[in-house]
Amino acid sequence: MEFTFDTKYDAKALTAMARAVRKTVRRKRSVRVHIFGWAVAALGVLLGAHDVLSDGFGPRAAVTWFAAAVIVAAFCLEDRLNGYIARKRMLPQVQRAKVTFTEENYRSETALGATEFHYAGILRIAETAEYFIFLFSASHAQIYDKRTLSGGTAEAFRAFLREKTGKDVEPVR
Repeated sequence: MEFTFDTKYDAKALTAMARAVRKTVRRKRSVRVHIFGWAVAALGVLLGAHDVLSDGFGPRAAVTWFAAAVIVAAFCLEDRLNGYIARKRMLPQVQRAKVTFTEENYRSETALGATEFHYAGILRIAETAEYFIFLFSASHAQIYDKRTLSGGTAEAFRAFLREKTGKDVEPVR
């Protein structure tokens, strides 16, 4: 059986990939950072409120509230920001990949060339409504657009991956 994908690494795909990394291999670290960040933001709001009550609304309160707002915005836009940074670091020649999955391995072709990968190198597999994501480490992943899947269905591909890797496909919301 052979499956193929033709994936464009655009902002949407890279955002989904960043979310999958954050919710799987970086989960524990992400939770710790979020707890600390929300505590700092709450402290900033309280300190800003204290400044307003004691000295009126001045530059110190404005800066404190602005800093808290930046922290909250960073958490709300975290995956988009990480996807944006990943896109800026990518070479233009690898922004589109055609990947063929065979029984032995899978082969990725980009404008730079072709690379063969072995299923044993996959640490975890995640799935969103639109993508399959292979996670290799806390900073390396590959994404495959389900809309471009040929050679079978998403369910058949999921079963194929379970057979080849011995890993379950983890849903990511």
